Amino acid sequence: MQEKTSVMFLCTGNSCRSQMAEGLAKHIGGDRLEVYSAGLEAHGLNPRAVKVMAEIGIDISKNTSNTIDPQKLNKMDYAITLCGDADERCPLTPPTVSRLHWPFPDPAKTEGSEEEILEQFRQVRDAIRDRLKTFINEEL
Repeated sequence: MQEKTSVMFLCTGNSCRSQMAEGLAKHIGGDRLEVYSAGLEAHGLNPRAVKVMAEIGIDISKNTSNTIDPQKLNKMDYAITLCGDADERCPLTPPTVSRLHWPFPDPAKTEGSEEEILEQFRQVRDAIRDRLKTFINEEL
């Protein structure tokens, strides 16, 4: 049996992008991946992220917002930062951890009507999904 590839998605608050990435990676990667998400801080799970993930049949409502556990991070195969803040402030990792940076806009900072904000969440969700599919198909 092939060993799972471990991935940790990192963002500032572990509330939107990293949570969506975790849910998508578990869904797309199936039993090929061991997936975690964390933040420099724990801002709580964003209800709009939960909503747009549910729209595509992925339930992240029971996820928790967590801060980075350096010991767990240092055991990952991949650490993937999803925002510039996490990329700049992420703890150092040993050379055994492949560091990738996939910058996505923060949908929580979107202004406008509720529908405009949800549309930005959907766009970020879909962009993360597309990048994940490429990553899983080409790099793993």
